[in-house]
Amino acid sequence: MEHGVFPGETVAGADIPDEVIDRYRELSADIASGVGVVSTRLRGRDYAATVSGFLSVSYDPPTLLVSLYAEARIAEAVIDAGSWALSLLPARLRGTANWLASPGSPVEGLLNQVNYGRAPETGAAVIEDSIAWFEVRTTQVTTAATHQLIVGEVVAMGRRAGADDEADPLLHFASAYARLAH
Repeated sequence: MEHGVFPGETVAGADIPDEVIDRYRELSADIASGVGVVSTRLRGRDYAATVSGFLSVSYDPPTLLVSLYAEARIAEAVIDAGSWALSLLPARLRGTANWLASPGSPVEGLLNQVNYGRAPETGAAVIEDSIAWFEVRTTQVTTAATHQLIVGEVVAMGRRAGADDEADPLLHFASAYARLAH
């Protein structure tokens, strides 16, 4: 059996051309991921944004990571607050995902059109009817390129009332929202 080298573009150096960045954006869009909402409460104000860059880091102790664009309001608020919540969205909450992903969304009244409750430990917003939610206290913040990787210990978690194994998660794939085929 012969093994060849895959043709591709080399990505290296400090001055990466725009066309290489665009190609990376195109190819990395094919990484399927879940969609959630990260939220925090800082100085009496709610902050929330749609995210697809999150992962479970460890089961013992329960630890999560979220990746937030460093210049976004949500990144600054999460870092300053020191705690946050992650709500995993079902496909039927695509409208909520769109609203909280919209650039230029208002600071005041951001959650007025979203059904939510409060996490028990920090009071961060938890999206009503989310598949599952996690409340997290930040333990580490690391800069990675244009993003902040925020790691934290889970301090509370739950599943929506009536959730079952037939959850229909909202996914992000090919630069669009999608759902699992049933």
